[in-house]
Amino acid sequence: MKLKFSSFMLMGALSLSANAFAYGGIKSPKPKHKATVPKKFIDPANMDTAIKPGDDFFDYANGNWIKQNAIPNKETRWGSFNILHQENTDKLLGLLNEVSQTSATQPKGSLKQRVGDLYASGMDSIAIEKRGYDAIKPDLERIDKITDLNGVINEMIAERVNGESSPLFRFGVDQDDKNVNKYIVGLSQGGTTLPDRDYYLKNDARSKKAQNALNELMVSLFTLTGSNADDAAKNASIAYTLESILAKAQLSRVAMRDPHVTYNKFLVADFDKVTPHLNWTTLLPKLKAGGQDSILVGQPLFFKTADSLLAVTPVENWKIYLKWGVLRGSSSSLSSPFVKAGFTYSSALSGQKVQTPRNERMSNLVDGNLGELLGQLFVEKYFTPAAKQYMVGLVNNLKITLGDRIKRLEWMSPETKERALKKLNAFTVKIGYPDNWEKYQGIVINRDDYIGNLRSVAVWRYNFNVSQLGKPVDKTRWGMTPPTVNAYYNPTNNEIVFPAGILQFPFFDFKADDAVNYGGIGAVIGHEMTHGFDDQGRQYDADGTLRDWWTKSDADKFKVRADQVVNQYNGFTVLDTLHVNGKLTLGENLADLGGLNIAYEAFKKTKQGQSTTSIDGFTPDQRFFLSWAQVWRGSQRPEAAAQRILTDPHSPEQYRTNAPLTNIDAWYKAFNIKPGDKMYKKPEDRTKIW
Repeated sequence: MKLKFSSFMLMGALSLSANAFAYGGIKSPKPKHKATVPKKFIDPANMDTAIKPGDDFFDYANGNWIKQNAIPNKETRWGSFNILHQENTDKLLGLLNEVSQTSATQPKGSLKQRVGDLYASGMDSIAIEKRGYDAIKPDLERIDKITDLNGVINEMIAERVNGESSPLFRFGVDQDDKNVNKYIVGLSQGGTTLPDRDYYLKNDARSKKAQNALNELMVSLFTLTGSNADDAAKNASIAYTLESILAKAQLSRVAMRDPHVTYNKFLVADFDKVTPHLNWTTLLPKLKAGGQDSILVGQPLFFKTADSLLAVTPVENWKIYLKWGVLRGSSSSLSSPFVKAGFTYSSALSGQKVQTPRNERMSNLVDGNLGELLGQLFVEKYFTPAAKQYMVGLVNNLKITLGDRIKRLEWMSPETKERALKKLNAFTVKIGYPDNWEKYQGIVINRDDYIGNLRSVAVWRYNFNVSQLGKPVDKTRWGMTPPTVNAYYNPTNNEIVFPAGILQFPFFDFKADDAVNYGGIGAVIGHEMTHGFDDQGRQYDADGTLRDWWTKSDADKFKVRADQVVNQYNGFTVLDTLHVNGKLTLGENLADLGGLNIAYEAFKKTKQGQSTTSIDGFTPDQRFFLSWAQVWRGSQRPEAAAQRILTDPHSPEQYRTNAPLTNIDAWYKAFNIKPGDKMYKKPEDRTKIW
């Protein structure tokens, strides 16, 4: 299924716990009478003032910090978010170590028993090493017994239902974009391993390196499960060839940004005719999704290709492909030779030097699998009602500000403005954590069965998803866990969501001045609000339905302005010949520009925003823009940068900092930016949308 919400950061990259809040200053331990040193929320020591702010504001604001902070070997990038990640992981580890020591004495099925025993099972490396790949031997043996195409297809269905693998395509249940109060079955492209289809389609050095790394991974995993060198190489070639064919049939990430392109509703009987070997009338009941008359298909041509491939490919080749899927899906949970093979592959793509310590990997794993159980422990200890109340007030201030800005738009007609305001006023706001915690009923966690625990969660997750068919849409559910340092907008619910994890410095601190908080969390709030009106979000109306509510003239005017943003970002060179993809990153770039504008105008309504009193040598406006810049402080490895250009809808941090500023008049005034400065844009060339 396609990802329907837009996040502040790359989804899945930073699923982090929070460090609560950066309360207080730095206390000098000796002598006791020495006063508390105030915390510098904008610290000049982190800046490189030898660089003109109008030449490169990112380096001006962050240059010295970047020079003094090398990327740790276990990281692919290092900056504000990663520091929060490490601090928050430490917080989670404290909780997990505590509950895992007592979970054996807790009632079976209780929160602490399941959280503690899942973590303990993942930390029991002795047992995991002893079992090797025993856990998947029955799967490999079952695949060996397949004799025909029906067996291949039934195995694909069984693996999906049993939480073992998702071969060939993606399947799930989600809201119908054009009938948002109803759940519907959906299909989308899949079946590949590399991060993007373009890795299979290109022959440049980076793509070749990734292809070779995948081939080496395939050979390694087949060898580890008993194949000799020749057979392992042959198997890898067969599996890779099938993935390459599937990749060529996939839509690009840019094409999939258009929700109308990926919204293709079929009667089940009609789609059977498109894929004669994949008979959905028969398969949906096996997928526990029977009784459906319609189905949503993200990419019909992909399924036509996949169906044809089923017919012409020998069954023995499909058996190898299925085995590869089992190996790929389980290798990180098996003994160390499998884990090391997986890391060798991922490091070739990302540049990571050493593997993340096991306890940190297990912390993220528990958050990803039982996040709303672990989240309850986190919220109880690290999230305060005062923080939630602060956010409620801040969100309301920014909603009013965005409404004011919409009313003043010179390019939008009164008719469309009225509908835009209706959508804005209909926003649902979620802050901190869910009102109704997920209980994960039916998930059994055993302290001595790590991979069994993971499969138990996967089976529960699948069954829960398909069980939603026929039920009212539950709009109280969250798409992120409470400890996550991120935020998102979901168009089908028309909601903006801010997990507890993001309410910490550099985004937010109770003791920080308004300039810092508005330049941080204020810009995040504005960012998510703007997603409701970016190139994708604007196509959904106030109740979340994919339905056009714009006049043609207003839509055309929006597109002209959006194209200016595309062209601006296309001009940024990230690494040798690699440029930012302005079309892929358009939604996030629009949200950054809109969010910063909204936050600045809201800041100007505060007492500090209306003053000229400096703090640490910086005016209120300067502190606002410097706060924005330090949110994106950091650097990344070349391999990670190259991968992100292909796969990440967010622009690199330097351009997320600099590009929006060039379109904001107040920034020019705050730092006396003049013609001749590298970032200078003439007033008539500055893009203004929301």
